[in-house]
Amino acid sequence: MPIISKITQGKKNPERYNVFFEDKYAFSVDEAVLIRYQLTKGKELDQWTIEEVNFEDEVRKAYNKALYYLGFRMRSEGEVRQKLKEKEYGDAVIDEAVKKLYVHSFLDDQQFSEALMKTQIKSGKKGPRAIQQDMQKRGIDKQMQKDVLDSYSEEEQLEVAKGLAEKIALKEKMKTPSQINQKISDTLMRKGYNYALIKLAIEDLNFEKDDNQWSEMIAVQGDKLWRKHSSKLTGYDLKSKVKQGLYQKGFPSEVINDYLDKKELEDD
Repeated sequence: MPIISKITQGKKNPERYNVFFEDKYAFSVDEAVLIRYQLTKGKELDQWTIEEVNFEDEVRKAYNKALYYLGFRMRSEGEVRQKLKEKEYGDAVIDEAVKKLYVHSFLDDQQFSEALMKTQIKSGKKGPRAIQQDMQKRGIDKQMQKDVLDSYSEEEQLEVAKGLAEKIALKEKMKTPSQINQKISDTLMRKGYNYALIKLAIEDLNFEKDDNQWSEMIAVQGDKLWRKHSSKLTGYDLKSKVKQGLYQKGFPSEVINDYLDKKELEDD
């Protein structure tokens, strides 16, 4: 069996040590592994012990790599496992490193999921479906997803969705009620709310417009359509195309007719 002839401290990393057999480099280990296995000059090592030492050192390196990764923000177990796989650690090494992270409370998928949900609600204004997708991407257990999301009540969902709907309505005030309604519905659906809750979030909003607002809106949107089609169409065909576009955007027929009458006078 090989005998340790020399142990030297690493130059780049003083917490690692180089082990030599017959003055030839054999392997390097972390200081904690060196102490645990009582590696000293003159100690005889069998092949089984060498393999065990190297495995333990790989676990230690994976553990330290995971700690560095976790230092930026909370991570799920799934994210940590994926990162260690990218660093080409084997499954057995990753399993042991993850166990150590749990023992020292550096990993906790329950806490991570709860924190993720709170962040997604507060900053992302997301509904349960979108949050569940985020959890799934991070490898959170399905039952845990359900348990955490159960605490996101419909009352809270409605409050968040209403706040977002009001913000969109204010931002899109120069759009028709139909356009605003569609914008809110599309956004809330994309954010992960169900249809029934979206309907409740919208029903109390007031989308009514006065005559001046209609005039301002159609001047902007109508002129845009007019410029778009006037390069290819003229006369009746142009008016019909613009009229069709304005109908689709939700403008009332009387507002459209007034706009087109004014455009016709401008052309004359």
